[in-house]
Amino acid sequence: MELKRLKIPLFIVATVLFGIKTYIVYRFVFSIDLENSMQELILFINPFVSAFLVFALSVWIRKQSRQMKFLRYTALIGTIILFANLVFYRSFTDFITIPQLFQGSNAADLTESILSLVKPYDILLFVDVAIIWYLSRKHMERMTVFYPRSGKVFTLAMSFVLLAGNFFLAEMERPQLFTRAFDREYLVKNIGLFNYHVYDIATHTKAKTQRVFADGNEIPDIKAYIEENVKTKEKSNLFGVAKDKNVIFINAESIQSFVINNEVNGQEITPFLNSLTEDEDTYYFENFYHQTEQGKTSDSEFIVENSLYPLSRGAVFFTHAQNEYHAMPEILKTEGYYSSVLHANNKSFWNRDQMYQSFGIDHFYGEEAYEVSEENSIGWGLKDKPFFEQSIKYLQSMEEPFYTKLITLTNHFPFDLDETDKSIEPYDSNSNTLNNFFPTVRYMDEAIEQFFDQLKDAGLYEDSIIIIMGDHYGISANHNRAMSMYLDKEEITPYDHVQLQRVPFFIHIPGHGQGEVKSEVSGQIDVKPTLLSLLGVENKNDLHFGNDLFSDERKGYIALRNGNFISDDYIFASDTCYNRETGEPVEIDQKEEATDQNVESACDPISKRVDKELGYSDDLIYGDLFRFVEFTDQK
Repeated sequence: MELKRLKIPLFIVATVLFGIKTYIVYRFVFSIDLENSMQELILFINPFVSAFLVFALSVWIRKQSRQMKFLRYTALIGTIILFANLVFYRSFTDFITIPQLFQGSNAADLTESILSLVKPYDILLFVDVAIIWYLSRKHMERMTVFYPRSGKVFTLAMSFVLLAGNFFLAEMERPQLFTRAFDREYLVKNIGLFNYHVYDIATHTKAKTQRVFADGNEIPDIKAYIEENVKTKEKSNLFGVAKDKNVIFINAESIQSFVINNEVNGQEITPFLNSLTEDEDTYYFENFYHQTEQGKTSDSEFIVENSLYPLSRGAVFFTHAQNEYHAMPEILKTEGYYSSVLHANNKSFWNRDQMYQSFGIDHFYGEEAYEVSEENSIGWGLKDKPFFEQSIKYLQSMEEPFYTKLITLTNHFPFDLDETDKSIEPYDSNSNTLNNFFPTVRYMDEAIEQFFDQLKDAGLYEDSIIIIMGDHYGISANHNRAMSMYLDKEEITPYDHVQLQRVPFFIHIPGHGQGEVKSEVSGQIDVKPTLLSLLGVENKNDLHFGNDLFSDERKGYIALRNGNFISDDYIFASDTCYNRETGEPVEIDQKEEATDQNVESACDPISKRVDKELGYSDDLIYGDLFRFVEFTDQK
């Protein structure tokens, strides 16, 4: 049939083309895990449902040229949204949220990282847009529709019928999808990327109104839960062991625990950190998990300082920097501590200049405090070795005792490093990201070793405790194929993925002599109560969700922001309950089955507590509830 005789409305053509394109991206670009044929069916139909819902609105436009213009620009805008999510997903294995759009001030610093994520073949995403533009201009007469009112109403009704059908199937496959929406992949998989964005807008609007209507009546329930389920009743044996000592906290960028005591190309990756695992003055926590979400490094800071969970959408540093908090620097100030952060980046990145004031941090040494040149910087800025070297003079000038955090930069995606700084060769796999990760990790390890020596030379070492913590993962799930090759596994399962969220955590107490490797499940949520305990600060009135890592009274699980968790016995991931030791899926725990007929899986009891904890933490943040609490009696 000749094109000029084609009578299919353009909104139908646009729906088919856009739906096919979106499904291809879902299926072959996004790493969306499909567990059964129903999930495959839902994933297939939802892009067409979303496209039809939007493109069909064109039938209500009477003027021919405007109808065509609507279809052209709708296809373009939809493709830009899809492309933006694709680029974002390549870095974070996640989807964009509305709060992240307000983090645009970070964009200038992200330029190099973003460009590395754009692929030449991405231009193919715009092929259907070009076709729609061509048809709308060259065949306008044949592809415009002028339905009577009944036809327009029928088209709109059909849109909502299809949408309702999609949502019905989604709710069948994933009960409580919208009430337990911690995992954005599940939302996209079940209702589609564009419906997810509509849901995200609604959720964001609801969250913004939560502070307005909060009155503090939520506090008693939260306090009661924390007192009963979180707080320990007895002090640990190490309470006060570091009283009045300086705290030097190294936020180690993007390092994961799989590199500790491991090799690449026959060479140690982290020889200095390896030595600390055997050091008599060091406690190393080998099952310590990062709990960050979209805020990454800023989330890790937020968790550490507050023992609260980050938000599931966006970064707290941007969305709630003006809140009242009861952060560790503020608490330590009552004990005579001076607090600071040293980071060779601009003060507005992650909105630190505002958030640090809310935390009670006395001073932020940003990029203006450092001498940065082409020779001593790469990627995101000042290299770690000159960063630590230049930081010593600031530490020496601080009034003691001080609590200071140093945030490294070099081991950051895309893991660039000058050849002269490489002590080991890159790995050889299909992922340049993983390949280059190892030399930058080794460089950071060497920088930290030099920093220990510099602290000794400066006379600061003996009177300080030194904390080293990985802030978040460096290798996302997009590199699972290469990671499975490195770890000599057939594939990276959801269980393996959770295990890869372990990051190093060291507590080094010079002269202590009782250090050991700790195997208990732990996470960033535990850092605040642990450090305060080591420093001899009781802080009885605090509201937090972590435990002192040296206490025998502990929750026995660590919650991740997406609702997954790790307990002493189980790992819950992708709606599956795994045995933590074997990695094998488990069904009903016989002990639980005997006492509770409502238990759906061995993980169900803890999963319910995790949901409650995440919800209470969100209430504290969204409602700015700390403004209703008096923290006066620290002792």
